[in-house]
Amino acid sequence: MQVAAQSKVPAGNWIEVGTLEDIPRQGARVVRHADGDIAVFRTLDDEVFALRDRCPHKGGPLSQGIVHGKRVACPLHDWKIHLDTGMAVAPDEGCAASFPVRVEGGKVFLSLIPDAGCPNK
Repeated sequence: MQVAAQSKVPAGNWIEVGTLEDIPRQGARVVRHADGDIAVFRTLDDEVFALRDRCPHKGGPLSQGIVHGKRVACPLHDWKIHLDTGMAVAPDEGCAASFPVRVEGGKVFLSLIPDAGCPNK
């Protein structure tokens, strides 16, 4: 199993959001948060990523999109978003904030502090 989207997050800023098995392969689960929902994705290869559950185009729910490779297609207008960075695939522009995730002992942990680099936090 591979873990993606890790960054240096202070130890106390991680929350447990479930198990790897709670997230379907090539699918997502939503973590509700006061600052906006976060979609936690699992790829076919068991990599885990987390993005703000809002497409940068028209705000579509990325958690309802189709995961293929390390991208998700927005269900509204088929924009492709890189799961590892949150950036739209060219020629589209924009990004969905990405969040660090890690898997330990089959449990998925999420940081509610977005990674730097996306103005759409």
